[in-house]
Amino acid sequence: MRIVSLLPSATEVLFALGLEREVVGVSHECDFPAGARSKTVVMSSRVPHGARPQEIDAFVRQQVARGQSLYAVDAEALEQLAPDLIVTQDLCHVCAASPDDLATALSRFENRPEVLCLNPQDLGDVWRDVLWIGEETCRGPQAEALVKKIGEDLGQIAHALHGITERPRVACLEWLGPLYVGGHWVPEMIHRAGGEDVFGSAGTPSFRISMEDVVVHAPDILLIAPCGYSADQARNEYSGLALPAEWSSIPAVRNNRVYAIEANSYMSRPGPRLVTGIAALAKLFHPTADIHLDANHAVLPISAEANSSARGAFV
Repeated sequence: MRIVSLLPSATEVLFALGLEREVVGVSHECDFPAGARSKTVVMSSRVPHGARPQEIDAFVRQQVARGQSLYAVDAEALEQLAPDLIVTQDLCHVCAASPDDLATALSRFENRPEVLCLNPQDLGDVWRDVLWIGEETCRGPQAEALVKKIGEDLGQIAHALHGITERPRVACLEWLGPLYVGGHWVPEMIHRAGGEDVFGSAGTPSFRISMEDVVVHAPDILLIAPCGYSADQARNEYSGLALPAEWSSIPAVRNNRVYAIEANSYMSRPGPRLVTGIAALAKLFHPTADIHLDANHAVLPISAEANSSARGAFV
């Protein structure tokens, strides 16, 4: 079987199921595991390179308003690869090619490949999609084994948090220019890690808020996790924000509990590594809990200096 994955999380699952040789094409964002980077890239982004978050947000809004795609599928490269299966998604057109874009590229195919379109809304959907990919690629037993391991890891986290009654109030910022809170599976991740999401609810999309909203909700912990960013990138973006004087009144800021998260690996992508993200959050929320998964590399603390000074007005 020849497979093209237009979704980073699907690429991760395919490799985890032992299909690295069958994967012949990927998107420009498929960078994990390392072997994915050697595959032919058949999709690129139309977002201007080096654009700031505010510029990206404006560009996305403009493209959506025009009914235009954020991505370009290389129809010629795709045709040359002659895939039997293409994996994409219909959840967020900011994350992958839309089915309409793909249909245009496939219009030149004499023998069209099967298209598997994923649409996860919560963690249960993410684990279901692992099984679905396994079924479509004749790797059912491997997929079942992977989901079983995920369940065992989640069980270990739940056991480590057993008896903990105090849940910190958490705000997770999925984008900074303007501010958006994490949606879909992110609130569930926070809950499973022993926290309470003050904005989002499981299975619902992310939505825009203001800095004043964050001040009013007064979270105990503030997570800086821009979609698709590394922890270093997230910390740098946050450090450049124009923060109001009232920001220092937020308990998370006052108690130095503001953290940059490796969202690109452990929160944004609906794949197996979300479990590592949950473990990282659990260690963050409850430092004394005995969490076995190594997740220390997923979090970077943000210095008190980055939170202390007012640098502008509300956004």
